Amino acid sequence: MKRWIGAASVALMAFAVSPAQAADKVVLMLNWYVYGEHAPFYYGKAKGIYAAEGIDLEIQEGRGSAATTQAVAAKTADFGYVDVPTMMRAAIKGAPVIATGVLLQTSPMSVMGFADKNIRKPEDIKGKTVAITPADSMTQIWPLFLKKTGLKESDFKTVAGDGQTKLNAVINGQADLLLGYVMDQSMKIKDATGKDVYPIKFADYGINMVSSGIIANTDYVKAHADLVRRFMSATTKAVEAAEKEPKAAAQSILDANPKGGKIDTLTQGFELTIPLYRTPETKDKRPFQVTDQNMTDSVNLMVEYGGLDAKAKENPKAFYTNDYLPKSGS
Repeated sequence: MKRWIGAASVALMAFAVSPAQAADKVVLMLNWYVYGEHAPFYYGKAKGIYAAEGIDLEIQEGRGSAATTQAVAAKTADFGYVDVPTMMRAAIKGAPVIATGVLLQTSPMSVMGFADKNIRKPEDIKGKTVAITPADSMTQIWPLFLKKTGLKESDFKTVAGDGQTKLNAVINGQADLLLGYVMDQSMKIKDATGKDVYPIKFADYGINMVSSGIIANTDYVKAHADLVRRFMSATTKAVEAAEKEPKAAAQSILDANPKGGKIDTLTQGFELTIPLYRTPETKDKRPFQVTDQNMTDSVNLMVEYGGLDAKAKENPKAFYTNDYLPKSGS
């Protein structure tokens, strides 16, 4: 009996010294209110992909990429999912943030309107009314689209307002088109009206830059290198799993947030997002594996048209790292 008690005591002591590893609590703040593009994060959490990497994930909605970037810089969120060019503008001004993975490597920017208006190419924009939101990322790149397509501002009318006003202008017929993301504003319009939207994509006219990606505080990355690797591993696997099951991934949004939209448009929005994950150079790579050339080209475009300080061109690699991404097959 004494021998049994002694052995049990040793076992209990060993357990007390080496308890089961508790999951790391991680807060991911999104760029905006939830929509189809965000499906992989919810799917990864629902399928236990983050838990398998020892991560207890909390997903928070955001109020714009700039605000989320500020939250990550201030360490009130561990990771952010934001427009990477928006993060660049903050980083060049001293915000301690870096992209640890660039997911959207093809631009989702477009000018869009109801499909039944038959506006299919830049020439069709002439004589129409375009709704914009001053100073947002798309409006900053809009002059480059006009230059590339031979359009002049005098070829069409412009109305301006915030994001919702812009949507309402098209929905109510006050504008024919708006500047928006192919998987975001188009789905909001369809939710509100039931009508299909046709986007004229900027990328189809030689304007391509990176878009959404994961960012973290630079000090956080240094202090929690292993956790950053586990988070990027889980997120890579979550994206790959969601790509294979778009509707199930979209449903995971509604399971977590029943007022997060409608299953059909959430699914369609996510399906429109998937082709943006890769460029011809990364078509055989896992998600987030952005190329140096893509990032350099994006920085150059942002300096010329997006209000990014010219000194950003000196070291584009200061804005991102692929060092924490999983290797092929891992």
